[in-house]
Amino acid sequence: MEKNKLSHVDDQNNPTMVDVSQKAVTLRTAMAQSIVSLDNKLWEQLDLNNSTTKDIYTKKGPVFQTAIIAGTMAVKKTSDLIPFCHPLAIEKCNFRIQPNKNYEIHIECTVTVSGKTGVEMEALTGASMAALTVYDMCKALSPSIIIKKTCLLSKTGGKSDFNSD
Repeated sequence: MEKNKLSHVDDQNNPTMVDVSQKAVTLRTAMAQSIVSLDNKLWEQLDLNNSTTKDIYTKKGPVFQTAIIAGTMAVKKTSDLIPFCHPLAIEKCNFRIQPNKNYEIHIECTVTVSGKTGVEMEALTGASMAALTVYDMCKALSPSIIIKKTCLLSKTGGKSDFNSD
């Protein structure tokens, strides 16, 4: 691939899926994060006293646990949502949801696969959908929720590794 050339555009400038047929299968991992900002009213609903399951409990159910399920489903459907993503047999997907003292919820999604292409989009999709699920489940309690940031934190196993640190 030429330097500075978009990978999803062919020589005739048409959109195309990247050809990974000649790439080697490697273990690939990506971690992405979404940050959700809550107001005081919603923050007070957070059960910080339970050391095993810090969560917000609403009439719809446990928010973080539901967000993990939604995020996992989104990871598995990424190629259905993003046109040029290759369908991947996801081998591992896990989430870490951590409240911090700034009234923020940090959602990390880590995805692993043995394959010819990376899982950055799957990790980003999982973190994003988990954040959207937090919003959906809590919007009746507070419409001022802000999904502040979604970003790739790290990736390994491809042509080049990346770490945002």
